[in-house]
Formats: sequence, C-alpha cells, structure tokens
Amino acid sequence: MRTEFRLSGSGGQGLLLAGIVLAEAAILDDKNAVQTQSYGPEARGGSSKAEVVISETDIDYPKATDPDYLLALTADAYKTYGKLMGKGLIIVDSSVPLDPEIKARTTAVPILSTASDVIGKMVVANIVALGVLGGVSGIVKPETLEKAVLNRVPKGTEELNIKALKAGLEIASKARETQV
Repeated sequence: MRTEFRLSGSGGQGLLLAGIVLAEAAILDDKNAVQTQSYGPEARGGSSKAEVVISETDIDYPKATDPDYLLALTADAYKTYGKLMGKGLIIVDSSVPLDPEIKARTTAVPILSTASDVIGKMVVANIVALGVLGGVSGIVKPETLEKAVLNRVPKGTEELNIKALKAGLEIASKARETQV
C-alpha cells in the first residue's frame, strides 16, 4: 500500500527536514520511502514543498500524484495545493483561514501557536507538524519517529525537538478524537 504526503509552507519553516525525517522513520520501520523537495527561487520566505511516498512494496514513481495527506502551514500553500486534493486529508495550521471552495476533508490544528506559545520556539514548528502528521496517519511508530528526529536534529537541540514532536503527537491524538 502506497501512502503519499505533501508538506507545504514557506521556505525557512523546516518542512524539507520534516519530510526527510518522516522518510527516515519509515525506513527504520522497514518500509520503503522516497522524499523529494522543491522551493521557490527566494528560498527563505518563498514557497516550499516536500513530498514523501511510503510503501510496503517497491516505489516506482517518487512524486505524490494524489496525496493522502497535505500539510499546509501557510494560506498560499493551502490555496495552491488544497485545490488539488482529492481523496486525502488536509491538515492546515489553525491560523490559516479556510476556503469554502476547497472541498477535501480538512482539519485545522494549532501547529504554529504550539511551537511559539507552548514550546517557546517557532523554529520547531516543523517538528510539531511532523508529530501531527505521524500521529494522524499512523504510518510509523511514535518511537521510530522519535529516533529519526534524534538522528537529524542539530546536537544540543534534542530535548527541545522531542518536546515539539510529543506536542505534535498530542495534537494529532486530539484531532483524531474530534473527527467523524
């Protein structure tokens, strides 16, 4: 079974790293994974997108063609990629106004405010988002996700990033409870 993720926002939010960590966690869970990325010419502040494809079998095409999950941390990302969503679930930051023209299933969660207000560092919003994606999708075990985070974050920031990951997993747990 193939599961596709698209992580989108603006350059500098760390979503490319979040995609790499998600792919690594899948590999640590003995799954196949591929991660691709793109960002606007401005890099920091421009639009960015990471895609992760995870499968129990061989992956013959590395791009997300019909994502199961779209993470959108900015209004531009939500409008751009939300319109393309078919079967999947959109996870949007609660600061982003919802567009009634986007018909895909959508859940708004407090990723950015959790990073800034609960954790105290906006720089870990990507790891909060990773926890939300991992928790909502259930694609990898939480302990494997934690191991992949520890493999990839800068030395000296491990405790902060694990706190952010756990906050994201908690948000996902609450979001699952409220979904019909």
